[in-house]
Amino acid sequence: MFKINKKIEYALLSLNYMRRKEAGQLTSAKEISSVFNIPFAPTARVLQIMAQNGVLQASQGVHGGYRLKKKLSEISLGDLNNIIAGPIQIASCSKHAGACNLTSLCAMTGSMNALNSKVQNLFNTVILEDFFNQKGLDRAKIT
Repeated sequence: MFKINKKIEYALLSLNYMRRKEAGQLTSAKEISSVFNIPFAPTARVLQIMAQNGVLQASQGVHGGYRLKKKLSEISLGDLNNIIAGPIQIASCSKHAGACNLTSLCAMTGSMNALNSKVQNLFNTVILEDFFNQKGLDRAKIT
């Protein structure tokens, strides 16, 4: 079964929550993990990763937290996936995953790589702002 990584889910929950706050208002990992009843450590790590990659701005200190730095209209689901989990790898033979031990015997490697590219292209067409406004897949085109 193809599933979005849990860390991506935590990132999406966090970004959707943060976009509803007033501009500049900080959000902590503790707040997000409490509101959504999700584990603190992976949530905190996802927020750190997004801050290191320019999606969020981090503020240190007792009353610190995170705020949106980049507009959600400028970030695709593919961008977020690459930041959090790395390139999409739907099979072990995909070009980003390396080769599996069946590559030399398998006639599907090319097809799997093509499918992997289509999934990546689809993720790249889903803009987070539209996704959160439930328009995310209306405009997505698989090529």
